[in-house]
Amino acid sequence: MPTRRQLLKQGLLLSATGLLGQPVLSQATPAGEKSAQPAPPPDLFDSQALDIEFWVKPRTLDLIRPATGERSKILYWKDGEVLESAYQQLCHLLRDVNGKKTAPIDPKLLETLWATQAYVARFGVSRPLEILSGYRTQASNQRLIEEGVPAARKSLHMEGKAADIRIPQLHEEILGELIQSFRQGGVGFYYRQTAQGGWIHTDTGLQRSWKG
Repeated sequence: MPTRRQLLKQGLLLSATGLLGQPVLSQATPAGEKSAQPAPPPDLFDSQALDIEFWVKPRTLDLIRPATGERSKILYWKDGEVLESAYQQLCHLLRDVNGKKTAPIDPKLLETLWATQAYVARFGVSRPLEILSGYRTQASNQRLIEEGVPAARKSLHMEGKAADIRIPQLHEEILGELIQSFRQGGVGFYYRQTAQGGWIHTDTGLQRSWKG
């Protein structure tokens, strides 16, 4: 008898071919109404099952910054090396859009973003990855704290080692559980009852998780 995990993955593959409509995605919730989304199973995705071929292929990131409307699809890693000009473009895209400053982004963070996007694409989810927040200056981080926005005083955003992200219509818990399975750092789950849903914080610090 197929396991629950096998059935769920089969459902994703069927939806990717158009047999079931949309993949396991969240739907927009009308204003004033509570979300009817069921909590997704935590074992839907597991990056530990990936083989070496996944990790050695060229890496392209398809990113969008909702705050500025910028979108870039950038091949940034090939033949085991980061492409310098592409890396600089990604650092610019992940800049502090409020403080208008750019800083070096940890390549390990870019690897997590790429692996996340490449992995879900295997199941037919090919939307751009939204960068809600990347690098932050100390001043920008402090302003968020004063405004009541979740932000740590020693945030790894200020070191270019963290990003707040989402993939349009993909349930944030599915996204967060996948990122956790890479075992590359911290993962914060931020659930919000809005049309856009919540977001996931990912960083390259110590392995840990939280809900905010």
